[in-house]
Amino acid sequence: MRRWNGWGETAIEVPLSPAARAFLEDQLGPGAPPRDCSLEEALAGVPPSRLPPHPLVRTDPETRLRHAVGQGMPDWIAARSGRLRVPDGVAFPETNEEVRALLAYARAVGAQVVPYGGGTSVVGHLRLLPDPRPALSIDLSRMNRLLALDRLSALATFQAGVRGPDLEAALRAHGFTLGHYPQSFEYSTLGGWIMTRSVGQFALGYGRIEDMFVGGRLETPEGPWWIPAMPPSAAGPDLRHLILGSEGRLGILTEATLRVRPLPEVEAFRAFFFPDFASGLAAAREMAQLGLPLMMLRLSTPEETQITLRLAGRERLIRLLRGWLRLQGMGDASCMLLVAAAGTRRIAHAALAEVYAAAARHRGRSLGSRPAREWLRQRFRSPYLRNTLWEMGYAVDTLETAVLWARVPRMVTAIETALRRGLEEIGERVYAFSHVSHVYTYGANLYTTFIFRLARDPEETLERWRRLKHAASEAIVRLGGTISHQHGVGVDHQPYLEAEKGTLGLRILRAAFRAVDPYGQMNPGKLIAENGGGHVPGPSP
Repeated sequence: MRRWNGWGETAIEVPLSPAARAFLEDQLGPGAPPRDCSLEEALAGVPPSRLPPHPLVRTDPETRLRHAVGQGMPDWIAARSGRLRVPDGVAFPETNEEVRALLAYARAVGAQVVPYGGGTSVVGHLRLLPDPRPALSIDLSRMNRLLALDRLSALATFQAGVRGPDLEAALRAHGFTLGHYPQSFEYSTLGGWIMTRSVGQFALGYGRIEDMFVGGRLETPEGPWWIPAMPPSAAGPDLRHLILGSEGRLGILTEATLRVRPLPEVEAFRAFFFPDFASGLAAAREMAQLGLPLMMLRLSTPEETQITLRLAGRERLIRLLRGWLRLQGMGDASCMLLVAAAGTRRIAHAALAEVYAAAARHRGRSLGSRPAREWLRQRFRSPYLRNTLWEMGYAVDTLETAVLWARVPRMVTAIETALRRGLEEIGERVYAFSHVSHVYTYGANLYTTFIFRLARDPEETLERWRRLKHAASEAIVRLGGTISHQHGVGVDHQPYLEAEKGTLGLRILRAAFRAVDPYGQMNPGKLIAENGGGHVPGPSP
C-alpha cells in the first residue's frame, strides 16, 4: 500500500548504515525524531464535503486525504503534522466522456478542479491554495490503456493516466520502448510527464518528454481539444508546446500519442573517475558536443561522490575503491561519471570507445560497469531515504536548474553556498551536494540535494525550508539558470518565473488559459498567479 504521508510503498524501507548515520550527525548534529500525526488523527480532521452528490465522485475522508498533496517538502510537513487542505471529492473517470461530464459538473456547482496523476509532484501542483470554492480532484489512474500502436510510424497512443512501469510493459510486449525514466517512474504518469515537461534519466539518448509527445486529446471547460499526430509542420506555432508544461491550467490531458523506439539490442554502462570536478566536467562537455549516441552522462561533484560511497554501506568494497583511487593519483577531490550507451552492439561499443578516448584526454580512469550497474539497480530506491531520514529527524529535499556550460562551475558553487549559509542565523547547518544529470551541446542540468534538521515545531521546519529554497532560487535566477529543468513550476517555483518568461510572456499565458477556462476552475494558482505574479518573496518575518 502507498504511504499517505511519505514516499512509496509501506512495505519498502531503505535503511542507513551506521557509518552514514554517524556522518550525518557529524555534519548536522543529532536529529530529533518528530512526533508525526497518525492516519486516524488526520482523518478525524477532514471536514465534511461541500460537493453535492455525483455518481462518479467519492467523498469519503480517506480517499480525499490521500489526494490532498504531492511529495514537495511543504506537502510532507502538512501531511506529517496533520495540517492539510483536502479536496471535497475525488473522481475516477474511465473515459473521455466521463472527464467531460465531471468538468461540466464542476462548473455547475462552482468547484475548482485539480488533475491528479501519480501524486509525485514536488513543487505543489496538487496543493490546494486558499479559495472559497469546493475542490474536485480528478484521478486518471483508471485511464491507463494502450489505445493504438502504429508499428510502421513507431507511434503509440495511451490514455494519460498510465504509470511508467505499465506503459513500458505494454510497449515491451510489442518490442518497443519509450525510454522515459524520471526518478518517480514507478508512480508518475504519462499525463504528469507531459504537463510538467518531464525529463527522464536517459534523456540524452531518448529525448525529453516534449521530444516524444506528438499529439493528444485535452478535455477543457470549453470542450475537447484534439492535437493530431503528424510530422513537423510549418502551419503556424506548434500548439503541442502550449499543452506541454501547462500543469492542468488548460484542461485535463486524457490521451497522448508518443514517438517510441524499438528495444535496443544492447545497453552498456560504464563508470569513470576523474581527479577533480573540472576534469570530469570538461570530459562530459566534450562527449556531449561530439554527438555520441549515448543514453546518459551523469557526473557527481566530489561531495556527492563521497556521500554516495558512504551511503552504499559496503565498507570492504569502499576501502578497495579508495585504494584503487589512490593508486590512480586521485584523492578526496575525485568525482564519478556514469555513462550509458544503447542501440545495436556495434553502435554502442563504438560510442564507448569514443567515451574512453575522451575520458583519457581529461585524466579519467574507468572502473568498469559495476558502479554504474549498482546505480541502475538502486535508482528508484533512493527516494525512500526521505522516509528514513525524516524518522531520524532530518529533512531532505532537492532542487534543479539548467545553465550554459560556461556558468556550470559558478552555479554549483552559488547554489551550494546559498544552501550551506541559509540557516546560519539560527545556528543550523545544511549539508548540500550536486550532480550534473543531463547534458546538452550548449549547457547542462544541475541537481542539488540538501539536508537539514527538523525543528520541533512544523511551522519552524517549513520556515527553514522556505529560507533555503529562496536563497538557492535567487542564486539560480541571478546566474541566468532556469528555475525548473524537469519538475515544472507548480506553486514553489512560481515567484521566480517572470525572470525567465518576462511580463509579456506571463500575460500571453494568462490569455491562453482564459480562452479555454474562462471561469478559472482548472488548477487555479498553479504555474502562474491569477493576477500579477512577478514578485519574489523572501522568508517570512
